Amino acid sequence: MELIEVYNKRIDSGELVPDTDQLKTLQALQDLTTILNVYQPKNSWSFFNIFHKKKSKPKGIYIYGGVGRGKSMLMDLFFESSKIEKKQRVHFHEFMQKIHEELHEARKKNVTEAIRPVAEKIISQVNLLCFDEMQITDITDAMIVGRLFEFFLDAGIIIVSTSNRHPDELYKNGLNRALFLPFIKMLKQELYILNLDSTTDHRQKTLANNTCFFYPLNEQTFKRIDNLWRQLSKDNSSPLILRNKKRDIKIPHHNNGIARVTFDDLCAKPLGPSDYLLVAETFDLLMITNVPKLGPENSNEAKRFVTLIDTLYEKQIKIIISSETKPEELYQDGIGSFEFIRTASRLKEMQSENWGS
Repeated sequence: MELIEVYNKRIDSGELVPDTDQLKTLQALQDLTTILNVYQPKNSWSFFNIFHKKKSKPKGIYIYGGVGRGKSMLMDLFFESSKIEKKQRVHFHEFMQKIHEELHEARKKNVTEAIRPVAEKIISQVNLLCFDEMQITDITDAMIVGRLFEFFLDAGIIIVSTSNRHPDELYKNGLNRALFLPFIKMLKQELYILNLDSTTDHRQKTLANNTCFFYPLNEQTFKRIDNLWRQLSKDNSSPLILRNKKRDIKIPHHNNGIARVTFDDLCAKPLGPSDYLLVAETFDLLMITNVPKLGPENSNEAKRFVTLIDTLYEKQIKIIISSETKPEELYQDGIGSFEFIRTASRLKEMQSENWGS
């Protein structure tokens, strides 16, 4: 069944709503599917490269656009429909973490060019790589990713990726960015760059029909927030570990640029501004559940919560919260409780329909 047929069936079932801009991107993914069905090698991409001219190798696709436009959903349709057996769909941050671990192991063996065996291992395992949420915010990633993709593309791996940014905007203003520019040039040469410029934020439409600050913490709140998470995540999520230097930040649930955590996950642990910045740079929407009423006995947690909300506010990240009480009553007694008035005000502002759009 062609991708557009699958898409239309989901519209008929009410799972999706029609979007002409999505259809343009879907057609490009359908074209790539058709090409891959014709050119897929019988054994390996090395066999393919020997018997076909390099210009015959299909280009991949890089889809960029605003949050909630359906980029990841369309890529997932493509991935599910692809007949290529050796394929992988992975969150880009998670993928790069794995690369760093593999490089560490290779260097312990005193390998001269550690990235080569790491790339060759992946090349032996996949013919199609689909990356969700490609972004480069770390100088180490910026220095590695170009060489890594060079190996992948030379080996004939097809890459499809989503991102909130045009390639020219990746690692913008980053340290030593000039060294990163060849990677951007390679992306633009080897992948079709498609802008999913839909005017409809499908995620925002879901949020517009729901309250985004739930209290008190009772059975009704638990059911409502669980139902909202199922809608946003399409009832499909997985854990993710973000690594900030040597510290791990455990995200229990994530999917397509959104995440669900508890208050304790981010505020009862010794995390700081750089950790929260990494969270804000990784996700477009953050659901924080089980926020307790704060006081002198948990003033450290309150301080972290203030830092977290400030960071999410500055980065214009959408939030959904379940809490023991309303924002202005969350922290009325303790060190910094007076300053919390600003945080309560920000929490209210971040519930507005146009926040982060």
